[in-house]
Amino acid sequence: MIWDKLSPFYDIMETVYNGKCYRGIADKIKEYVTEEDVVLECACGTGLLTVPMAQKCKKLIATDISVGMMRQAKKKVANYSNTKIGKASILALPFKDDMFDVVVAANVIHLLNEPEKAISELKRVCKPNGKIILPVYINNEKKNAIVVAKLLSVLGVKFKRQFSLASYKEFITSHHISRVGYSVVEGRMPCAFAIITNC
Repeated sequence: MIWDKLSPFYDIMETVYNGKCYRGIADKIKEYVTEEDVVLECACGTGLLTVPMAQKCKKLIATDISVGMMRQAKKKVANYSNTKIGKASILALPFKDDMFDVVVAANVIHLLNEPEKAISELKRVCKPNGKIILPVYINNEKKNAIVVAKLLSVLGVKFKRQFSLASYKEFITSHHISRVGYSVVEGRMPCAFAIITNC
């Protein structure tokens, strides 16, 4: 799996190339997480966003499909008793309905062949009126971001969709989601946030 191969170098790629954006993403997510929240993070990767949430929430389950990525994430959260790392696909989450106060899936929607399945699962496991946080790269608006996406494709990371902010809003709306707000975190590869209030 490409993510297992990239896992030892992923943090360097993200923090050196797009560190401003990742710090901004972490700060933004923490705005929507409280000390009382039980949180699910899907596609946690190496745990770059897991740690900031672990520092704040009541309980956190962070999942990924890559053993290599989870290995890196486990190292980062070893001292957080409120956090568990486990293997799970965002397309078929092994959790009960209405289980989480906040569900986060950062920078993964653009990689999926069937994002509608993922969104359905995120909505299923999130409590009514809970928050679903979906940051996604918007690499259709900056030339250098487009170049990086092409380079990642050569390495084996396939972007199934190339979003702009406008096309991301259209994508979210197409999934019959109406209670949603948007914001953008700047960086070399900027990120658009969809903050969904679950129905």
